Amino acid sequence: MRFVRLILLLALPLPAAAQSEYALDQGELRAQLSPARYAMLSAELGGKIDQSPVREGERVEQGQLLIKFDCALQAAQLQKARAQLAGALNTYKGSQRMAELNAIGSVELNNSKVEVDKARADVAYLDATVQRCSLKAPYAGVIGEKKVREQEFVQAGQPLLEIIDDSALELEFIVPSRWLSWLVPGYAFEVSIEDTGRTYPVKLAYTAAKVDPLSQSVKAVAVIDGHYGELLAGMSGRLLLTPPQP
Repeated sequence: MRFVRLILLLALPLPAAAQSEYALDQGELRAQLSPARYAMLSAELGGKIDQSPVREGERVEQGQLLIKFDCALQAAQLQKARAQLAGALNTYKGSQRMAELNAIGSVELNNSKVEVDKARADVAYLDATVQRCSLKAPYAGVIGEKKVREQEFVQAGQPLLEIIDDSALELEFIVPSRWLSWLVPGYAFEVSIEDTGRTYPVKLAYTAAKVDPLSQSVKAVAVIDGHYGELLAGMSGRLLLTPPQP
């Protein structure tokens, strides 16, 4: 019976903090590279895709055109609204002149001013709509998954493509909360990336603001110290992180 009880105790899972300690002792504290910023961009309006000049894996600059919709109808509506605004302004100017000559009352003058405001609002609305016809890169990065092609019709809110900012790659991992006494932002260590077979310098960026009370562990985030073209988001490796000797 004693032998059976011992086996059962050894089979119980270790707490997360103990697992982190054990994993570190065995050289198996692992982490995965993830981009500092990434987003799946969606369509702000429904319509047919007229241009899609970027490919998956292509590097883009901030403000570069990613997707252009066929917005000929919206552009025509905007042109019409601008013409109506010009007409409303002319009418208002004439009303002002007539009001100076006491040819019309304040009601007619105010009504012509209201028509100008309405025309300006129409122009602003359609101008904002036309601007949504061109989807541009919010920041420099690499195109990830691309879900649409030219000449396809998409609905508003439909995912279009993913953009990844790989200028800073992060590593997330879990450590015992007792390490917070020495594992502080700026602490330098290394990570061995299996995909490249190389070791890279790393610096701790920050630790989470809250400790898990059950496991007595905390999430930590580190960044690769430098830029290495061969590193890609999704690669994983082993953290070479050793607690200092007391």
